[in-house]
Amino acid sequence: MTTTRFAPSPTGYIHIGNLRTALMNFLIARQSGGEFILRIDDTDPVRSKEEYVEAIKEDLTWLGLHWDRIERQSLRLDRYAEAADKLRDMGRFYEAFETPTELDLKRKKQLNMGKPPVYDRAALSLSDAEKDALRAERGDGVWRFKLDQERIEWKDGILGDISIDAASVSDPVLIRGDGQVLYTLASVVDDTEMGVTNVVRGSDHVTNTATQIQIINALGGNVPEFAHHSLLTGPQGESLSKRLGTLSLRDLRAKGVEPMALLSLMARLGSADPVELQTQMAQLIDGFDISRFGAAPTKFDEADLYPLTAHYLQSLPLEAVRDRVDALGVPADLAEPFWLMARDNITTLEDLGGWWALCRDGAEPLIAPEDEEFVAQAMSMLPAMPFDESSWSTWTGTVKDATGRKGKGLFMPLRKALTGQERGPEMAALMPLLQVVRGR
Repeated sequence: MTTTRFAPSPTGYIHIGNLRTALMNFLIARQSGGEFILRIDDTDPVRSKEEYVEAIKEDLTWLGLHWDRIERQSLRLDRYAEAADKLRDMGRFYEAFETPTELDLKRKKQLNMGKPPVYDRAALSLSDAEKDALRAERGDGVWRFKLDQERIEWKDGILGDISIDAASVSDPVLIRGDGQVLYTLASVVDDTEMGVTNVVRGSDHVTNTATQIQIINALGGNVPEFAHHSLLTGPQGESLSKRLGTLSLRDLRAKGVEPMALLSLMARLGSADPVELQTQMAQLIDGFDISRFGAAPTKFDEADLYPLTAHYLQSLPLEAVRDRVDALGVPADLAEPFWLMARDNITTLEDLGGWWALCRDGAEPLIAPEDEEFVAQAMSMLPAMPFDESSWSTWTGTVKDATGRKGKGLFMPLRKALTGQERGPEMAALMPLLQVVRGR
């Protein structure tokens, strides 16, 4: 069975970059009838907040990315401790005591000598007495995994054949001096024990994957199939890293972006396939192919979400939005014609309020000086309210016969006089909804 996972840290809100990872893992699991695990990476007790755990679940639920089970890494610390003991017994885990300043000096020296800035394994030569002295002076050290200095190879689901020389990578720190278990170890233990078969994540994790493959093998686990998607940039290729906080899913939701518009874009963005609006999750699942994605940085433009959102809303029947229409105070007998009139003229559901305000309160007439006399004459011929489906054609026909105007010269001044706008819905559909006409 295919098993995937999404493992966010509850240190903030999910942003558009996180969504890409979550969605790809979700679609792979659902495509094979497998399991999608939501795994909360909350091993950092200081930065992890319960409010963010709830926010993560709320955002995924809003999108329809329903998990099969939820796991908390903070409840699995004993499993990580057992794995650490196993690595120590194997001679693959060692304590190191360098300060950040000392490590920085070492890196600079190596770079000046033209060598890769990797940890020099000086801690391996420390005697027990030296370790005790350092521990007394500095406190507990960090625990590093001792890499086998050989090439690490795998076939990546997006990047293709990957080969990394472990000698060019520092032995990774898996446990901090304060005892906090880091992602690299916790993720390996979880993936192994939870039977994760496929891992999709950002290309910034490629080096982590190389070291984790060795850790998995050392612990006797099965290496998942890895795929590393490209990182997102802004529309001009600029880094998104500083803007991700403003691209949280809850912010996009507050702006009126619809879930299927967001999912339709992210399920294809960066792939060889065109972005197409899908209105059902099953369509996204059936059409997803991880091998169609490329390695190049992928441009994301928030503006692309709004035409998709508008297109999605145009496909909806009244029942899908009845709560929003009712909340505006639209009378029950006008709800259906109001929605059919408005849906082709909104970008998000927030725009509905403006159209109902027009129908309920009327609009300030927009009249060009050269049309004042014409509009005044036309208004005197306006049929009695309430209007019906034939009112627009009856009125414009009468005005045409009386004034000789036709085409745009006839219709545009009348539209602007009734709606205060140059563009909008078909007037035949809008007029029956008007409760008030100003300036008549």
